[in-house]
Amino acid sequence: MRGAAAWIAGVALTGGVGWCAVMSIDVVSRATLGWLRPADGGVFFTLLARALLIGVFLKPMFAWKMLRDEVAGVERAVESDLQAGRNRLQRIVGRDTTALDATVIRESALESLAENLNDSVIAPLFWFVIGGLPAAAIYRFANTADAMWGLRGRYEWAGKWSARADDALSFLPARLTALLIACAAGRSTRGLAAVARQTSSPNGGWPMGMLALALNVRLTRPGVYVLNAGGTQVTTQHIDVGLRCCERAVWLGLLASMAGALVMPAWGFS
Repeated sequence: MRGAAAWIAGVALTGGVGWCAVMSIDVVSRATLGWLRPADGGVFFTLLARALLIGVFLKPMFAWKMLRDEVAGVERAVESDLQAGRNRLQRIVGRDTTALDATVIRESALESLAENLNDSVIAPLFWFVIGGLPAAAIYRFANTADAMWGLRGRYEWAGKWSARADDALSFLPARLTALLIACAAGRSTRGLAAVARQTSSPNGGWPMGMLALALNVRLTRPGVYVLNAGGTQVTTQHIDVGLRCCERAVWLGLLASMAGALVMPAWGFS
């Protein structure tokens, strides 16, 4: 109950900050450009200023560049030294990496790439389109709370609420992320549902499974699951192709979110 109360308080705080940011953006954009007459493009420039300011506030909620650099860093490290690869991987996964071989390190890096593509890019964009800055901020808080409190250990029971809340908020975005990966790779989603069900997570298996199918590789977590068991062994080439595929998915997600924001009258762009 205390964990739930802390989560709700965090949501109220981050959502409130997001709402205040939106109100401040409205005041600033109208105050600075509202003196222009409609014939002089006042409405257009006001909306443009508002869009730019919202972009400034929205940018910190994404972590694509960091994710891309970390995954590429794992590959560089494992090519030079196995232990260095294990140590670098530990920065982006929550599992023990001390006994992993080079293949499993690369598999884990691709899994983290796919899962965090949803958490760090597509899901915040999805919730921004649905509810603007407040909704995007609330999602990022919920995802961070799950990472901090939802793990097993001392805070397991305190983190149950945050873990389930993150599952609920990521349900649709995770499937959208899988679809974007499929589009970016030019591949069908056939068989994805069966692959995604191999994981215990209601969401993580979708982007991970789609990336495995798109690259035709096998992704495993020893003793837990095997995704696309008929795929080939992951090599350094697959890391490069996976990064480029996910980067295309990011651009597709940005284009889709821009289109969504334009047709959402609540946020003043239509």
